[in-house]
Amino acid sequence: MTVLDYFSNTHTDTINLFDTLYHKPFLRRPNQTGLSVTPFAAAPSKTEVHKFIDDLFDFFFPTYQQLNFETAVRQKTLEKQLQRLLIPLTIDTDWVTAEFFSALPLLYTTLLEDANAVLDYDPAATSLVEVIVAYPGFYATAVYRIAHALFCLDVPVLPRTITEYAHSKTGIDIHPGAQIGRAFVIDHGTGIVIGATSIIGNYVKLFQGVTLGAKQVNKSLAHSKRHPTIEDHVTIYANATVLGGETVIGHHSILGGSVWLTRTIPPHSQVYNDSQVSITSINS
Repeated sequence: MTVLDYFSNTHTDTINLFDTLYHKPFLRRPNQTGLSVTPFAAAPSKTEVHKFIDDLFDFFFPTYQQLNFETAVRQKTLEKQLQRLLIPLTIDTDWVTAEFFSALPLLYTTLLEDANAVLDYDPAATSLVEVIVAYPGFYATAVYRIAHALFCLDVPVLPRTITEYAHSKTGIDIHPGAQIGRAFVIDHGTGIVIGATSIIGNYVKLFQGVTLGAKQVNKSLAHSKRHPTIEDHVTIYANATVLGGETVIGHHSILGGSVWLTRTIPPHSQVYNDSQVSITSINS
């Protein structure tokens, strides 16, 4: 039985992947002498988090050798792994685990749509398998979508730990609170930053070095929309920077390389840097 067959026979009470929920704050724990120690939150082991993500990715996209393992058995193992990660967070581990795994069929379908969008767009991509196993942009997107599903269930700490794992492996920094639509394409990807309150529509393409950030960093804005909205069918080329919670990039627009943008642009816009390049002979 393939993963797709298994999911097609699985009950799917899906969750809203685009909800933004409040995160519990860090706690301060005294040491045995009563002295204050570094701010500390009960958190799962980073090593176990990394293993869970690797195992879940392999569950979605098993290698030839892994196809010999029963899919249902592998899911049970993953459920136990997730519950162990949730225990330090003082939340309802059974409910979160059940909700998360009920969302896997939708998540799997969304990831296949992402991978196919890359294959359809990138002339260097030769197969869907190549995109899944070799493209860092797809991997970062997949890990983000896993983390976002947990973020929407109000799980503290763990979603950010998950996305930072992908960040460390790919150089692509996507906050789990960002809202990203279908068929998302990251080409090359190194240096991309997508802030926590970013909203990205469907069929959006980002190249390396793109930043979707805030105009200012101020703790008083923690619960405000600080990052831009990118509408459907937008392409943003390398090293472009888009800042501000009120900034909207209209659908079917193109932002050229190294553009710096802090204001809204209408749909079907093209924005390019009007830089001047001078070429002279070394011998002149």
